[in-house]
Amino acid sequence: MKISFIGGGNMASAMLGGMLGQGFAASEIHVVDPDEAQRAQLAAQYGVSVAEPGTTLPHSDVIVLAVKPQQLKAVAQEIAAAAGQSLVISIAAGIRADTLSRWLGGHTHIVRVMPNTPALVQAGISGAYAMAGVDTAGRALAERILASIGEVVWVAQESEIDGITAISGSGPAYVFYFMEALQAAARAQGFETETARKLAYQTFAGAVKLALASDDDAATLRTKVTSKGGTTERAINAFETSQLRATIIAAASAAAARSRELGDELGRDVD
Repeated sequence: MKISFIGGGNMASAMLGGMLGQGFAASEIHVVDPDEAQRAQLAAQYGVSVAEPGTTLPHSDVIVLAVKPQQLKAVAQEIAAAAGQSLVISIAAGIRADTLSRWLGGHTHIVRVMPNTPALVQAGISGAYAMAGVDTAGRALAERILASIGEVVWVAQESEIDGITAISGSGPAYVFYFMEALQAAARAQGFETETARKLAYQTFAGAVKLALASDDDAATLRTKVTSKGGTTERAINAFETSQLRATIIAAASAAAARSRELGDELGRDVD
């Protein structure tokens, strides 16, 4: 199994670490990256072969495109002839599969992926869409690779990737925003910065761990903490009065709309 990465940045590095931990062989992985220092680091850390752009891409069963969206057209056109029957996995945000297929000269063995930043610690979740040219074995291989950085959710329609982007792709920023606010609230109650940080971070970590371990949904878990006439109820009422729930839903809707816009913008064949 030969796997080539085009781009060796943070997400690619996270995938490499996870894949090697899952039993993929370093000797079968090749990484192309323009940065000499980054190539040296990847070779030293993971034992993979590395090369600079412009060198001949070795025959690959899988090609993972891990470059910036603005770079993807040029990269795709450069490797189109070498892609052959390779499974192409793209983690470039915003670039639709049919756009990438066009840039690859009609290649249809494409899986488009929207990962999120917790993938950097193998705790992410990726939304994945497979074009019709990807068979069952190809999907299974893609899932095995993506599982190296966390959970995988498959969508039947590529348009659903916009929703994935809005919820889990952008979602870590929403969580960090709330964590910022909770830290600020702790500081307002008189706690020192480090104590405020510890209170906010561990509250989130513990709540998520509890939710994952429970058969109850989030609403039920919230209700169990919210005693009638108590402190939590007062806080929840303040959230409801300020329409926080509606604001979060509207924010995700705005993110999905922007994802659709980016798909249109980045898919234009304008040099």
